Amino acid sequence: MRIFLFWLMVVFSIASCSNNKKNSSETDQSVADPNHTTAPVPQSTAALQALLKPFDPLLGSFVGPFGRNKITLLIIKVTKDSVVGRTIVGGNDRPFYGTYYKEGGSYFFNAKEPGDHKDDGEFNFVFDEAHPDILKGSWKPFAKGREGKEYELQRKAFKYNPDAGYYPQASQRLLKPEDVENEMKEDLEFMRNEIFARHGYCFNRYDMRQQFEMEDWYVPNTVDIKGFLTDIEKKNIALIKRYEKYADEYGDEYGR
Repeated sequence: MRIFLFWLMVVFSIASCSNNKKNSSETDQSVADPNHTTAPVPQSTAALQALLKPFDPLLGSFVGPFGRNKITLLIIKVTKDSVVGRTIVGGNDRPFYGTYYKEGGSYFFNAKEPGDHKDDGEFNFVFDEAHPDILKGSWKPFAKGREGKEYELQRKAFKYNPDAGYYPQASQRLLKPEDVENEMKEDLEFMRNEIFARHGYCFNRYDMRQQFEMEDWYVPNTVDIKGFLTDIEKKNIALIKRYEKYADEYGDEYGR
């Protein structure tokens, strides 16, 4: 009986060693096999973000002078070979679509607006990885006889700020008659339109655009203000408009 148990233990020991060698061999083979690869592990959150969303650094809103107007150029979507975006300038909100190629650390974009508007054209701009907050380029109109434009834009996202402007109270609280009754008609008009400007409204009127595009806080962001105004702002706009009409009708009587 003792002899039988002895030989049984010997057989079990030999079988165990054989399995261990086989497993070790398979493990070594998987490490040494050049065809057996695993994805590199990112060393930081930033590296992981770059791996999962490589085009995110290209996206964003860029703002700056565009001829006699201020333009906001938004890069909305970038794939491995295409770009989608929109521009807000001169009271217009226009989409664009195009392609790009990369050379060194720079991305060279070519994008076109639909062409069904008199002010549509073709954009060419460069995004440099060394200067991710600057966009440089040119624009060529489709319409013959019109001049193109060159631009250098700074990355700047629109953000609604009720404290911005000369009359921030018009967005902060309900106005009282005494807040507006002694104002000039031009000042009342400016106060009312400043509410729209705080929401990034891009004005059709050039004289109105001029007044706000000189302000650093102003970022053209939309041509449709519906749905953005607060209840306080709506009531203040109505009040201001009433006093605009009053100032227009009776202004001369009081030396305005």
